[in-house]
Amino acid sequence: MRAWQIDRYKAPLHLADVPEPTLGPRDVLVEVHAAGLNVADVKVRDGEFKAFLPAEMPLVLGSDLAGVVTAVGSAVTRFAAGDEVYGSPSPGRTGTLAEQVAVAEDALARKPASLSMTEAASLPLVALTAWQVLVERAGVRPGQRVLVHAGSGGLGSIAVQLAKHLGATVATTTGTSNVEWVRSLGADLVVDHRTQDFAELVHDYDVVLDSLGGEAQRKSLGVLRPGGQVVGVTGPPDHAFAVQLGLNPLLRLVMRVLAAGVNRRAKELGVRYSFLFMRCSGAQLEQIAALVDSGELRPVIDRVYPFAETPEAFAHLESGRSKGKVVVSLR
Repeated sequence: MRAWQIDRYKAPLHLADVPEPTLGPRDVLVEVHAAGLNVADVKVRDGEFKAFLPAEMPLVLGSDLAGVVTAVGSAVTRFAAGDEVYGSPSPGRTGTLAEQVAVAEDALARKPASLSMTEAASLPLVALTAWQVLVERAGVRPGQRVLVHAGSGGLGSIAVQLAKHLGATVATTTGTSNVEWVRSLGADLVVDHRTQDFAELVHDYDVVLDSLGGEAQRKSLGVLRPGGQVVGVTGPPDHAFAVQLGLNPLLRLVMRVLAAGVNRRAKELGVRYSFLFMRCSGAQLEQIAALVDSGELRPVIDRVYPFAETPEAFAHLESGRSKGKVVVSLR
């Protein structure tokens, strides 16, 4: 079968013939119809996760998929051939920029009935990340205030909608040309980062979803009420994350050191910082699909590229100009 892969970190993508996947007893074989691209895919390609998630080369990229089940392992009970599914393979599994992929049963859910394959493929990683930050980690409740950075991006556009569904007052940051569009997603306060400083406009918030890091992260700590929290998805990774992944004592120490500055600043302000690395969950994708089919969440797609133009799709993603998700269509 054909797949887009790299031979080493930071190497160019190339199309290759690779062996068809082999199924474990709890695996599902999926014919991929569409694959969503994410900033995380660029980070994987460039080796930014190799300290705690080393990859075997050559590596097939891609972390989102929608497609049709063609076979199931002997212990699979939730899916059968012909089912339309969407999901995100667990780290260490073959990527989704391939004609077929084997995915653990518990990482998949039935595709939202109201969506096309390309629409469904845009959701898994960003929707799971938003869910795990806002529902699982922060427990956002009606009446709380949530700041979502980069509201026009793939993650931000879903997180704004989800936070609004949870009953929060939602602020977000974006560029000048996207202000009104992001407001249409449900944001109550939209900060134009080109002309405004969010730290001067946002005060006493309960939660910040930080996908930017750096100076934006430092300022985000200062817009929280006492006891509020910043959940970062770009880092720095922290000691709790290292423990969650079962990393060795040296890497746990390294991550404690990396997060020392932001944790010290958070403690001074009486707030909290934590790092979140999305984990695959078919159960959560089922809940997300229900919200999509009820009209509470809608996918946001900037551009769809054919499979043959996957490198161009990556280039567009890396340009930073996409509004929502970039998707590759295989069928």
